[in-house]
Amino acid sequence: MQPTVDLTVAPAASGDDLRISRIETVLVRARLPREFRGSFYRMANRATMITRVHTADGIVGEAYTGDEDTTLAEIEAIVHREIEPAVAGLSALDTERCWQAAYPSTYDILRDRRLGLVALAAVDTAIWDAVGKALRQPLWRLWGGFRDHVQIIAIGGYYHEPLGAIADEIAAYREWGLAGIKFKVGGRTPAEDADRVVAARQAAGDDFVLAIDANQGYTVTEAVELCQRLDGVGVRWFEEPVHWHNDRRSLRDVRSRTTIPICAGQTELSPSGCRDLMETGSIDVCNFDASWSGGPTAWRRAAAVAHVYDVEMGHHEEPQVASHLIASQSHGTYAECFHPDRDPFWWKLIANRPEISEGTLTLSDAPGLGWELDWDYIAAHRVDG
Repeated sequence: MQPTVDLTVAPAASGDDLRISRIETVLVRARLPREFRGSFYRMANRATMITRVHTADGIVGEAYTGDEDTTLAEIEAIVHREIEPAVAGLSALDTERCWQAAYPSTYDILRDRRLGLVALAAVDTAIWDAVGKALRQPLWRLWGGFRDHVQIIAIGGYYHEPLGAIADEIAAYREWGLAGIKFKVGGRTPAEDADRVVAARQAAGDDFVLAIDANQGYTVTEAVELCQRLDGVGVRWFEEPVHWHNDRRSLRDVRSRTTIPICAGQTELSPSGCRDLMETGSIDVCNFDASWSGGPTAWRRAAAVAHVYDVEMGHHEEPQVASHLIASQSHGTYAECFHPDRDPFWWKLIANRPEISEGTLTLSDAPGLGWELDWDYIAAHRVDG
C-alpha cells in the first residue's frame, strides 16, 4: 500500500504532539546499466534506505539516505534494534536530544562504525523532515536560509568510455542545464589523466565548472605533477588527491606546493575529523557527507567549524539532502548529482524534483525536504532486508 504524504500540514505542533511513535524503513536497490569505475573502486548497483519517522500527531518525516549495497540489511537492523527504542517518545522538535539519544549506535567497536553513522543519518534526516513539516518551513530556511537555490554539478568522467566520448558526456550535462562536472582522475598516470581533463575543458568551455576527483588515487608526487600539468586549465578544486594512510599531511603537502584548491572530508566520520583537516591547513573545501556521517545535524556542526576557518562547504553526492544544506549556508558551494545511469534515484525516485535551469536548482517553499517520492518506482525496486 502506498504511504500518504501530506505536505500541507496543520499549524506548528507542540513538543508532545511531535513525539516519535515508530520508525518505518524501506530498502531499495537498482541494478545499473553498466559498471562504473573510479580510481580504485567499481559500482554496479545503486542502493538506499527510505526512512519514515512517524509522530503522535500523524506527521511523518521521510527521507532516503546513503548509497549502501551489501550492508543495507545491517543498517536497517541498527535503526530498529538500537535507534528506534532510544528515540521513541522523544519530540522530533528536540533534534539535538534525538541525535544524542541515537548516537550510541556508533559505539560498537566490533563492527564498522560507519554502519551506525549511516543508520543515525537516516533517522536524523527524517526527523528534520518532520520538524520542517510541523513548522511549515523548508529545511533550507530552517538550516540557515542563505538562499533558496544552489548550483548543481555532475559527477562524471568515469573510466568506462574512450577519450572521444568525453565531449558527448559533457554535452549531455550542458543540455540538462547542469553548471559543471566533477571529473574522475587517479586511475591512470598523471600525464594520461591530464589529457583527459584538458579534453573535458575543451569540450566544456570556460564557463563550465570543472573540478577533479582522484578518490585518494595518487601519491603526493603524482598529485603535484597532475596539478602542474593542469596549470591554467581552470580547475575549481582537486578532491581527495592522495592515498588515505597519511592523508592530512599529504593533503597539506599537495596544497602547499600547488595552486589548485584542495577538497576533502567525505571519508571523515565526524565534524572533529573535518576540524583536523582545517587545523592542519590541508583543505580549501570540505565535502563532509551528512548521509555517511551522522546526518544533517553533524554536517551543520562541520559547516560551523568551516566558517571559522574560512573553508568552503561542499557535500559528497546525495543532492536530495545536500541541496538544502548547501543552500542554507553562506559558504556553501555546489550540490552534486550523477548521470541517470549512475544514480537513477535522484532522477526517478523523486516525483516532484524541480527542473534545473542555467546550472541552478531552485528549492521550493514546501515544508521539510519537500520531496514527493514515487512509490510505484519504489515498489519496482524494493528489496527484503
